[in-house]
Amino acid sequence: MTTKKKTPLTKNDKISESESYAKISLSASYMGAILADSFTSTILPKAEMAEVVGALSDKITTIQDGDMKPIEAMLISQAQALQTMFVTLGRMAASKTSLPQYTAFMNMALKAQSQSRATIQALVELKYPKQATFVKQANIANGHQQVNNGSLDTNTRAHAHVKENQNQPNKLLEAQANEWLDNGKTTTPSTTNQAMATVET
Repeated sequence: MTTKKKTPLTKNDKISESESYAKISLSASYMGAILADSFTSTILPKAEMAEVVGALSDKITTIQDGDMKPIEAMLISQAQALQTMFVTLGRMAASKTSLPQYTAFMNMALKAQSQSRATIQALVELKYPKQATFVKQANIANGHQQVNNGSLDTNTRAHAHVKENQNQPNKLLEAQANEWLDNGKTTTPSTTNQAMATVET
């Protein structure tokens, strides 16, 4: 029986292998699967890494295509898990008699409760996104101008009142008797005052 000799890797093969490892190290599906395996290997020892990577890649593709149901399911499970941690840590805190231990467990319980609330809030915002409201301001001042945001009716009345005040002195002058002192004409003396006729004006 003859054995085949292994062909040594060339320089190009080494570069290609290095590039493959670099892509794997930056792959979201690979890195997520590796981290998940670190925590679940004792619980699910028969799970193959390649299958975990494939399942995670399928989920990523589904979400990228616009289906947010996997994200909703993940947030719901996280909120429930954090709620379970809150109850468990709270019970452990209640069973402690020393103040330092009670404080430590209670702080962890409250942190789990806070994270659960934040997860639920993220889920609500995902399901019911807030609608953005855009308000336009039409007042644009070019140069040294004053922009008044009051009502048009108020400004109109104020403007009319100013015009009325400006015309008021002329109205008073015209209402007076003998309103013009000198109109530039020579008056004819009346018959009742002939003595004034010899006086030159």
